[in-house]
Amino acid sequence: MRTLLMLVQQPAALVGLVLFVALVWLLPFLIGAVFIRERQVGVVVKKFGTRSLPPGRLIALAGEAGYQADTLPPGLHFGYFRWQYRIIKAPLTVVSQGELAVVVAADGTPIPSERILAKVVDCDNFQDARRFLVNGGEKGRQLGILTAGAYRINIAQFTVITSANAAEHGMAPQQLLLQHVEPDMVGIVTTLDGRPIEATEIAGPAIADHDSFQNAQAFLAGGGRRGLQEQILLSGVWNLNPWFVHVEQAPMLHIPIGYVGVVISFVGQAHVDVSGLEFKHGDLVNTGHKGVWVTPLYPGKHPINTRVMKIELVPTTNIVLNWATRTEAHHDDEKLSSITVRSQDGFAFNLDVAQIIHVGALDAPKVISRVGSMQNLVDHVLQPIVGNYFRNSAQDYTVLDFLSARSQRQVEAAEHIRAAIGAYDVQAIDTLIGDIHPPGELMQTQTDRKIAEEQRKTYEVQEAAQIQRQQLVRQTSLADIQQQVVASEQGVNIAELKANANVKQATGEAESTRLRALGEAEAIRATGGAKAEAYRAGVEALGAQGYTVMQLMQIVGERNVRIVPDVAVSGAGSNPGMVDGLLGVMLRGQTNDGQPAKAS
Repeated sequence: MRTLLMLVQQPAALVGLVLFVALVWLLPFLIGAVFIRERQVGVVVKKFGTRSLPPGRLIALAGEAGYQADTLPPGLHFGYFRWQYRIIKAPLTVVSQGELAVVVAADGTPIPSERILAKVVDCDNFQDARRFLVNGGEKGRQLGILTAGAYRINIAQFTVITSANAAEHGMAPQQLLLQHVEPDMVGIVTTLDGRPIEATEIAGPAIADHDSFQNAQAFLAGGGRRGLQEQILLSGVWNLNPWFVHVEQAPMLHIPIGYVGVVISFVGQAHVDVSGLEFKHGDLVNTGHKGVWVTPLYPGKHPINTRVMKIELVPTTNIVLNWATRTEAHHDDEKLSSITVRSQDGFAFNLDVAQIIHVGALDAPKVISRVGSMQNLVDHVLQPIVGNYFRNSAQDYTVLDFLSARSQRQVEAAEHIRAAIGAYDVQAIDTLIGDIHPPGELMQTQTDRKIAEEQRKTYEVQEAAQIQRQQLVRQTSLADIQQQVVASEQGVNIAELKANANVKQATGEAESTRLRALGEAEAIRATGGAKAEAYRAGVEALGAQGYTVMQLMQIVGERNVRIVPDVAVSGAGSNPGMVDGLLGVMLRGQTNDGQPAKAS
């Protein structure tokens, strides 16, 4: 402060100070000094010059008035007088990690009409506008992109679009992110620039050495076509210009165990048949050619562009096809139904048939080349072969013959169908006849007949059972009476012995009786003789009448014969006599206690 006061107090010193400050302030203007910081780029605009820019040009290469191609790097620069130049101090262009930036050139040669994007030229990632223009850079949207980093860009020549300013230029920030193709996915590419696809093609051919579409200029220089591409992007992260490439992600082709994939390619090299002379029903080509590839894809995951190739999955395990109401999990037999046939005797009936087939892995391309798909094989080959065989064969048999000889019909069908479908490179493992649905009225008749026959058999069995039962009962009865028979036989023997014994006893008794009778007869004779002698003596003594009376009285006494009644009833009057008789009986009972009186 003291020095400043001293200078103020001295006029000469004050004048010197003012002149010094003015010189310091005016010096940059006088010498044209410009200072550019480290994070800046200086864009030079020349206000006037001796020459003007050619028509259609925006950036000056030879000192013309206007935007200059060369920019000012960081540092102090002289000669850029403000009365002649205007310096625009622009910040560095920064592209963040995981992103990219696209560029629009304000000056350059016009883009040819057959292209949409400007070609890539050597210009140090658009940091050298002079080199860009000198090397023939084209104005407009550029094929080249800026990857992550910081760039000193001449903003007068190039407009850099990043995710930060994408909305200002009609783009979505997501378009400027790096392209991520997820694991187990493939990127199906559609290019937006290049020569048109030929009329006979559906996708652009494979182009070599373009680093998976990251080197757009190499793709175009190699003859790349705009539109759907045969080549794909595999899993990874890719720097792709969103103005040049559109990517659609799709799952990898998964071929499960038990299948092979037959490739039908719609793109590739020219069709050259390699099937051989013996195969006359289709064409097969080598891998990479247009057509049905002779080599199938085996189980696993394959990076296949399913937009330009069709993969027909062919089961290599046994396949069961049902001509019935049920359907297998593969649904190839969904359109099949029971086969209606007509027998020799004019009856129509339905058959359920199951056909087991097998397609070998190496035969799968032949099958697909011939019929197009597994569904076509079922609908156009197996269905008519199996159906017509049973319709034709059923006419040779009656319904009952078909039912009774079902196993034989099945063997015949298997042999015929095996030979028929073998011509299509398909193996017939077996043919099985399922349910047979004969007419109801016929089956009712057969049922009634069968029931009657079974009843007859039942009756016969029952009759035989009854006979057996009778025999059993007879045998049982015989067994039961056997003991009695034996006992009877023993009884007879015993009886005979007893009879013999009785005869002997009777003989003895008879002899004894005879002897006793003789003795008794002699005794009776002797007694009778004695009695007769006594009677004769009595008669002689008493006389015949007297002796008789004496014998009667003896008998009356010995036999207690009553001569006089116990109660005598007189006949004077009927009632008194009866009463007297009754009282007499009662008195007699009380006197004798009911015992009749004995005659003395």
